[in-house]
Amino acid sequence: MPDKDIFELKKCTLGELISAGEAYLAQHSLVYGHGTDNAFDEAAWLALEACGISPVEPLESYDILVTKQQLSVAREWFRKRAVEKIPTAYLTGRAWFAGLEFSVDERALIPRSPIAELIHNRFSSWISEAPTAALDLCCGGGCIGIAMAHAFPDCKVDAVDLSHDALELARINVAKHGMGAQVRLLEGDLFTPLTTKEKYDLIVSNPPYVDASDMRKIAPEFIHEPRMGLAAGDDGLDIVDKILAHAKDYLVTDGVLIVEVGNSKEAVDKRFGHLDLVWLDFAYGGDGVFLINAASL
Repeated sequence: MPDKDIFELKKCTLGELISAGEAYLAQHSLVYGHGTDNAFDEAAWLALEACGISPVEPLESYDILVTKQQLSVAREWFRKRAVEKIPTAYLTGRAWFAGLEFSVDERALIPRSPIAELIHNRFSSWISEAPTAALDLCCGGGCIGIAMAHAFPDCKVDAVDLSHDALELARINVAKHGMGAQVRLLEGDLFTPLTTKEKYDLIVSNPPYVDASDMRKIAPEFIHEPRMGLAAGDDGLDIVDKILAHAKDYLVTDGVLIVEVGNSKEAVDKRFGHLDLVWLDFAYGGDGVFLINAASL
């Protein structure tokens, strides 16, 4: 029931737990943006996970009785979400991207890029043939690279990140999806682990792009994520500059580069307005992603 306090519940159904959790989260000043955008969805995610139920699988009834242990776990997760502002995915240890489940923790950003929609649609209308070689720059926990490998089984994918810790998490996810023969993880700064002999049909990147102004006022939820995965200098383009400067050396003649820049879209337009950038639209929300072909670079 919505009027029940989650910390006063003695026993309840899953539906009652979700309602109580929603009411509790609504009492706190929370920022959503790691997979949900409202208190109800967040409460459902936490409650289902606490009860050992996948939040992405259909559920016939919410009248399931919650055990004492499950209620205890749920209360602690709700408290940490509301008071400590820890994102739900870090509490539960998993998230979904392009229809695939990934292990997540504070070694890498929580996957949430609209690029998932492009991968799910196999980049239809943007590439003429399935890629045989693709590159995921700033791969973090590996979700983009692994999702591309899943979408294109005959494609070899290289995934690069500067963070050793993030790559350790990516290795867990590569193993989780059985992609060891298809996805190669490389540690280094952008293109530095590669040679120009290595050419890709497709380069996709969700790099750090938060500018200094936004970093100063960033919500508490995002402070739990690694700073190096977010901050990108005064205008948010420190990494994007380097990608645009060198990507052509690693693309085949008709290759394509796709980069997410989020709120730094205006800064990109201002600095790179001379380039033939195509800003992509998404059916399920999200923006700030551009595409450019090798010839235009």
